[in-house]
Amino acid sequence: MSFVMAGSDPQLDAERRAALRRMRGVAVGLLVLAAVVYLLTLGEDDGFLGFVNAGAEASMVGAIADWFAVVALFKHPLGLPIPHTALIPKRKEMFGRGLEEFIGENFLQEGIIRERVLGARPAGKAGDWLSHEPNARRVVLEGADLLRIALQRVRDEDVAELVQALLVPRFLEEPVSPLAGSLLHEVVEDGAHHTVVDLLLEEAQRWLSGNEATFYDVVAERAPWWAPEALNERVISRLYAELLAWIDDIRTDPEHRTRLALDRLLRELADGLLHDPDTIDRMERFKERVLSHPQVSATFVSLWNALRRATVDALQESDGLLVKRAVAEVMAFGQRLQSDTGLRKRIDEQAASVSVFLVERYGHELTAVITQTIDRWDGEEASRRIELQVGKDLQFVRINGTLVGGLVGVIIHTVSVLST
Repeated sequence: MSFVMAGSDPQLDAERRAALRRMRGVAVGLLVLAAVVYLLTLGEDDGFLGFVNAGAEASMVGAIADWFAVVALFKHPLGLPIPHTALIPKRKEMFGRGLEEFIGENFLQEGIIRERVLGARPAGKAGDWLSHEPNARRVVLEGADLLRIALQRVRDEDVAELVQALLVPRFLEEPVSPLAGSLLHEVVEDGAHHTVVDLLLEEAQRWLSGNEATFYDVVAERAPWWAPEALNERVISRLYAELLAWIDDIRTDPEHRTRLALDRLLRELADGLLHDPDTIDRMERFKERVLSHPQVSATFVSLWNALRRATVDALQESDGLLVKRAVAEVMAFGQRLQSDTGLRKRIDEQAASVSVFLVERYGHELTAVITQTIDRWDGEEASRRIELQVGKDLQFVRINGTLVGGLVGVIIHTVSVLST
C-alpha cells in the first residue's frame, strides 16, 4: 500500500509551477524556432543557408533527444509505455535505497562527524551564549518548567511502589552498621555534631524561658499527691532555675563535662557499630523492624510530597531565590567556558565522541527513514513533486541540448564542406 506525500507550502508550489512552465516554454520555443528555421532552409545545402539548415536540424535532434531524456525520468513520453521510461514512479524504491547509501557513506562517517563537530566549536559558542543573563535565565526557566511538570506527574503510587519494590529490599540486603558507624565516626571526629547540639540547647533554653508555667504544670502532675502545694512550688521553681542554669553552662562551655560525655558516648557507639557484634546485630534488627513497618511507604511518600511541594513552589517563582541562584550558576559556567581553553577542548571532544557514538549506533535507523518514507510514497505523486522541485533546472538540459546540438550540426556540416 502506498501513501501520498505530505503537502508542502501551496504558495511555494505555485511559484515553482509557474517557474517550471516558463522554462518549459523557453525550451519548447527554441525547438519550434529550430523547426521553423529548418523548414525555411530545407533544400538549401550550399552557402550560408546550408550551415543554418544543418544547425537547425541538429538543434531539433538535440532538443527532442533531451526532451525525451528529461520526460522519461518522470513519465512515459507521449504516454507510450517505452521500456526504461517513467523511472521515478517505477523505481522510487531503488532511488530511496541509493540515497540512503549515499548519505550513509558520504556524510554519516566518524571522521566527517568528528571534524564537523570540532569545527563548530560548540563549547565556545555555548559559553558565549550562556554568559549573557537573558540567555541563562531562559535556560533556567525552561529547565524549571520541565522539572516542575515532571515532578507533578509523579504519582504517590509510583513512589510507594519504588520504595517497596526497590529501596526496602535493597536496604534489607545491605548491612547498615558499617555505613552508620563510619559516618558517625567522621561526624564526631570533625565535631560536626556540635552545631546540632548548640542548636538543640538554644531551642531548649528558649522554650523553657518562655514556658515556665507549662514546665510547672508538667512537673506538678508527677509530684506526690500528699506533698504540700507550697513545697511543690519551691521544689519546681528550684528545679526550673537549675535546669536553665545547667543548659546555659553547657552552651557557654565548649569543654563542659556533659559535652565531653556525649562525645565519648558517640565515639563508643561508632566503634560498636564498626566492631562490636552485639551492637551490629542490634542495629541490623532495628533496621529490619523499621523497614518492615507498614508506615515506611507512607512516610517516604509524605517526605516526597513535602520535598516536591517545596521544589515546585520554588520553581514557580520566576524571581525567586532558587531561580536567581541557578541563573548565576549558569552564567558562571558560561564565563568559565569562555576563559578556560582546556575545558572547552574537553567538552568539544566529548560532544564529538557522543555525536560519533549516536551516528554509529543509530545512523542506520536514521538513513533507513529515507527508504521507508520513499517506499510509502505514491509513485505518481512522488514523480510530480520531484519534477516540481527540480524540473525548472532540468529544462536547461533541453535548452542546452538545443543550442549544443545546433553548434555540433554546424561543425559537422563544416567538416563535410571542407572534406569535399
